[in-house]
Amino acid sequence: MTREPAAERTPLEERLIALIRANGPITVADYMADALGHPHEGYYMRAAPIGAAGDFTTAPEISQIFGELIGLWLVQSWLDIGQPATFNLVELGPGRGVLMVDILRAASVRPAFLDAATLWLVETSGRLRHEQQQRLRSFRPRPLWADEFADIPPDPTLIVANELFDCLPVRQFERAGAGWRERLIGVAPDGEALAFVHAKTPPPPEIDLPSAEETPEGAIFEICEPGRALAAEIAAFLVENGGRALIIDYGHIASGLGDTLQAVRRHRYWPVLASPGLADITAHVDFEALSRAALDAGAAVWGPVPQGTFLDRLGLALRVERLCAGKTAEEALAIRQGAHRIAAPEQMGEVFKAMCIASPDLPPPAGFEAP
Repeated sequence: MTREPAAERTPLEERLIALIRANGPITVADYMADALGHPHEGYYMRAAPIGAAGDFTTAPEISQIFGELIGLWLVQSWLDIGQPATFNLVELGPGRGVLMVDILRAASVRPAFLDAATLWLVETSGRLRHEQQQRLRSFRPRPLWADEFADIPPDPTLIVANELFDCLPVRQFERAGAGWRERLIGVAPDGEALAFVHAKTPPPPEIDLPSAEETPEGAIFEICEPGRALAAEIAAFLVENGGRALIIDYGHIASGLGDTLQAVRRHRYWPVLASPGLADITAHVDFEALSRAALDAGAAVWGPVPQGTFLDRLGLALRVERLCAGKTAEEALAIRQGAHRIAAPEQMGEVFKAMCIASPDLPPPAGFEAP
């Protein structure tokens, strides 16, 4: 992606500047939460963000194979949990509904799976809910919507979350002087723009930060408290009710060090603090932190493994060949190029990871090696 200069001031930016002038700087997490989820001016509430006409493209939009393999993974997981006569099939952050369309189409090889499923889409955007409804209207089971995971009723449950955790708000801490200071967002000296500033006092001791003595000056450490809380909530639910959650996102396995906060608009990098509400803002997922939260809640955790490895183990190459059979050379090339984008290490195959949270009594899930 290339970088694009900042554009117009948004109503949300004016609101945030006024808020900061009145009450002082806000955390990066508060900024992300408002920029993405403000009821009227938040990015996901007012934009159609995904796809070629939006601001970014996800794996399901690139290749149908991604969702098809996940659909078969879910069918196998349903068999592994004992083929319950009723179960929740949940997607967290279902975007435009493209992934779920491919999942349900692939899962139709086992009609009993679809007969048993109650489909829940956890979505807060009214705009995206409408698009999901239109795209899924000819599929079964018919979807139900929830505002948050806590609304899902108790039952055996299979969960998919693709590119959800990277959107959850992070706090940032910077190694400055003798120790750590939280990185906050204030107002620039000219009073006309948002700017990064430091908290005046050290973070409280309960914030789990690396040793300042072993961390270089200027280093950034990110903590996603909502991500840890959601992983723990999912894990506790699965321990109680049985099932699995498949989490796929981009991020790192073993450390929260590094400034990974970024914004994207029109498929180009965008200044993070410019025109809030007009660009998507994300941060790399700390899979180690999610894993610890899930394990502490009593669940089993598998992975993370690179997305390319996960898809290869599920039969990516075989599915590519079957889809290419009988196609024109141009159609076959498009299929192969899509598969390459979602699985090749230099594309999405390495930076994206797959992790499974599961009730502890289940066998190893497909695509994950035993520890």
